[in-house]
Amino acid sequence: IWQALAQAHLKEHVVNNMGGTLDAEIAEGGSNLSSGQRQLVCFARALLRKTKILVLDEATSSIDLETDEAVQAILRGSDFHGVTTITIAHRLNTIMDSDRVLVMSQGRVAEYDTPENLLK
Repeated sequence: IWQALAQAHLKEHVVNNMGGTLDAEIAEGGSNLSSGQRQLVCFARALLRKTKILVLDEATSSIDLETDEAVQAILRGSDFHGVTTITIAHRLNTIMDSDRVLVMSQGRVAEYDTPENLLK
């Protein structure tokens, strides 16, 4: 668990603000965490679960760009090798390493290709 928290950039928060223990109480809905921290808790859980399909719906929208880049690097790493990842995002840099991108417009498919081809 500590390793997943470290990878999700939450270990320092737990150590400094939650007594350094995993027994700290989290309020209902995570209201005592920032929205970015709640997103990172979900990411840490994904690291622990080893699921075959991972859906990320604006999963990094409330975190800073540096942490977003770290999350993207982890998603490209061995912890998620063989995991089908469906990413819903508005940030271009979030989807640049995707195999394929499906662009939606008004509820319909507008484009579908590799990120490189879509940017041409």
